[in-house]
Amino acid sequence: MGRMDVDDLYGLPLDRFVPERTALARELRKAGERERAAEVAALKKPSVAAWAVNQLVRTQRRGVDELLEAGDGLRSAQDDVLGGRGDARSLRAAVERERLAVDTLTDGARGLLSSEGHELSDTMVERVSETLHAAALDDDAREQVSGGRLERELRHVGLGGFGAFGGGSPAPRAEKRAATRKTQRGEKKQQAGERAEQERTAREQAKADEEARRAARAAEREARRRAERAERAAKIALERRDNAAAALSEAEADLEAAEAEVRAAQEAVGDAEAMVRERTR
Repeated sequence: MGRMDVDDLYGLPLDRFVPERTALARELRKAGERERAAEVAALKKPSVAAWAVNQLVRTQRRGVDELLEAGDGLRSAQDDVLGGRGDARSLRAAVERERLAVDTLTDGARGLLSSEGHELSDTMVERVSETLHAAALDDDAREQVSGGRLERELRHVGLGGFGAFGGGSPAPRAEKRAATRKTQRGEKKQQAGERAEQERTAREQAKADEEARRAARAAEREARRRAERAERAAKIALERRDNAAAALSEAEADLEAAEAEVRAAQEAVGDAEAMVRERTR
């Protein structure tokens, strides 16, 4: 069997870390690699939560990849919101995806056994969850976790990629709840702002619609008045035309009678002139 590698130490059951570390350092010293032996001997035994995270990284690669992708998506959504490009719905979806990825891996950690053969306590599981959350949202934490050689659990402080992380004990529950409430208040405030904007837009649209309806009704009334005036004018014109036609017909009859009288008079004049000529002979 070949010599154990340093990375292999972090994949061992936790109670075997120190004995195997000691054995590896001894082998390195015997091989004359005193500097490397000293480095190995100085390696710290991981905390229970850090050990559990190391096991997840080594055995749940697909889940870890999803966690990191979800973290990237959440940071991008936060950047969009802060830059005025995103919306609360996209941010909530990104938060939910990241939370689901953390919860899925955390559920896997619950099945791990401590060196005493017991399942991890709720406190240890919470520390695992905090560390996974930090890895999703912070580049430095991600680098430490991704190598599978984490020595101490991490915690994320703040929102998205704008906070920081630290080692040691996780944030107190009260601090975590306060951060959660702050996030929720921010989301509720943004939602309230969006609802107010939607209501304002709806009111403006309703006002514009009512004004358009009033203008349409006024235009309809004016069109009807114009049509009525036009009908009355047409009726009067028709009456005038009829009257004019009757007057014309009467004038034409009078003209014909006058012309007949003129012809009769001319004929009488002709007869009289003829009688005068005949008597003067």
